[in-house]
Amino acid sequence: MLTRKQHELLTFIHKRLEETGISPSFDEMKEALSLKSKSGIHRLITALVERGFLERRENRARALKVVRLPESAVPKPAGGMFAPNVIQGRFPSGGPSPAPGADTVSLPLYGKIAAGTPIEALRDHSNSLNVPADMLGGGEHYALTIEGDSMIEAGIQDGDTVIIRRCDGADNGAIVVALIDEHEATLKRLRRRGNSVALEPANAAYETRIFNPDRVRIQGRLVGLLRRY
Repeated sequence: MLTRKQHELLTFIHKRLEETGISPSFDEMKEALSLKSKSGIHRLITALVERGFLERRENRARALKVVRLPESAVPKPAGGMFAPNVIQGRFPSGGPSPAPGADTVSLPLYGKIAAGTPIEALRDHSNSLNVPADMLGGGEHYALTIEGDSMIEAGIQDGDTVIIRRCDGADNGAIVVALIDEHEATLKRLRRRGNSVALEPANAAYETRIFNPDRVRIQGRLVGLLRRY
């Protein structure tokens, strides 16, 4: 399944090919999707090619071929690296830890973390959140509330509560809590590029930020997600 932006771009390319026989330029695609940069279009096209919806024709300018169209336009997590374990419903926040043998675990709820413009994570140790025990593996965990929309194409929405396993390192491509310059915390996908660290959003409207490794410290890795309705 495709994300909303991937579906919009595929539909736009398909319509333009049917009308003119020529695929649109990157500028035209950027304008049609109201994106800020061509790099966002490049990421969307790459994802569509990898998923078998688009094909690049070698040695030809503006040569894209629509291989197939999706059966549904419902947005789904992008990238294939993290499909959120979404628990939906009304979960109690606060309160004591569960008794031994209970099916919930009380985690510290530290506050809001930006999934758009990085902000400092609010570490309020007075708040807690009860979550299903089967969401957690080994290790220490905590919860943060998402603020912003830069991870929506990974299925993470504004207002969601993410469950983080504490760690100081993560595999390339993992979604992590990253501390930038010891005061900005953000939730992004981790990419290592040579001697640099890239923090990549899952929303083509946002730019990837690249840092020297000594400016970024991993605070934890995303393992689950809660959503209230």
